[in-house]
Amino acid sequence: MSQTSANVGQMVGPASTPMRRNLSTKMRYAARILPSLFRQQVLGTHPKGRVHLIITLADHFEPAIMPGEGQRRASIDVQEQRLERWCKEYPILAREWRDNEGYPFRHTHFYPAEQFDPALIDRLAEHCTQGWGEIGIHLHHGVNEPDTAENTRRTIADFRNQLERRNCLCYLDGSGPARYAFVHGNFALANSAGGAMCGVDEEMQILADTGCYADLTLPAAVFDPAQISKTNSLYECGLPLTQRAPHSAGEDLAVGRSPRVFPLMVQGPLLLTRGRGWRPRIENAALVGTNPPSLRRLQTWKRAAVWVKGRPEWIFIKLHCHSMDPTHEHAVLGDGMRAFLKNLVAGASVRNEVLHFCTAREMVNIALAACDGREGNPGEFRDSRLKRSRKRADGQSAKHSEVVTQR
Repeated sequence: MSQTSANVGQMVGPASTPMRRNLSTKMRYAARILPSLFRQQVLGTHPKGRVHLIITLADHFEPAIMPGEGQRRASIDVQEQRLERWCKEYPILAREWRDNEGYPFRHTHFYPAEQFDPALIDRLAEHCTQGWGEIGIHLHHGVNEPDTAENTRRTIADFRNQLERRNCLCYLDGSGPARYAFVHGNFALANSAGGAMCGVDEEMQILADTGCYADLTLPAAVFDPAQISKTNSLYECGLPLTQRAPHSAGEDLAVGRSPRVFPLMVQGPLLLTRGRGWRPRIENAALVGTNPPSLRRLQTWKRAAVWVKGRPEWIFIKLHCHSMDPTHEHAVLGDGMRAFLKNLVAGASVRNEVLHFCTAREMVNIALAACDGREGNPGEFRDSRLKRSRKRADGQSAKHSEVVTQR
């Protein structure tokens, strides 16, 4: 299903899908999300004056992806070529345009655990060590038949251990077990798509047990059955983590209240907006070849008003993409992204914006700092709780080597 925004009235899915079934899918989707979106549209408030934009890009980073060919995977040679090109060309694209603290626009590369390849992960880790992002865990499972809790736990834990050996993960307050961020393949987090593309009701508890500090899966693709009714929020799961889709309800993060239930839920913008003419469209913050980032979309993302309650001047914008999909190159490695970064940075002061380009870890750290009552420049809190280094027995930090990319 398309990842881009779609006309509410247009056909989606295979051409052979019966109209009645297609309409029924749309009606169920609309019943879930429209009340929340309309309520926000009517009752939402927006800060006046200068705002801080905390922007992160959750990259469903799949070198093996074969667009339009189902589960078929590219050969290892093709995967290596794609990754090498990315590591060479992305820094050239992004290095010129910096945020308030001098950081370039970086990706959090959510690599599929079920497709682990040591050489590819080593190369991606090197790219990240040079200052171009961080690595999180991505998982596709339950595609042909429902997965089991045991296999899900083992797959995630094994991949987490591989990433930790390569110094790719972080530690809460610099100690304890390794922590990671997560996105679910096909969006079916905690079996939220009616049993498809997952099969594990207790998946959220498995994530918590294995060190996941935040999930960045949502919003889902347009008209996807995994989309829940709670939208445009930073929050804690409100239902038991062993229950199917416990993230379908929860308490928003707020100043003065430290969250206690992890993983935290970090949602990107999901709104109704105007398409061609006056036809409504659904914006889901996906960067695709036919819908690259733009300043017009930026205004919509800001309108989603994703923030920690009590700190509305810090706006969190979580985008997502599939950068290894060749059909999306214009939006992530081509002229679409280049023009966006140029216009974003060059016009920030005119738009009364302060930019902070963050990884998933840094975004969550800033959200936690807001919960702790921190004020001022959110860029100062990128490393507040979740740290890339682990304290040694002597109290010093065992720092990872990283090339400084700031000017």
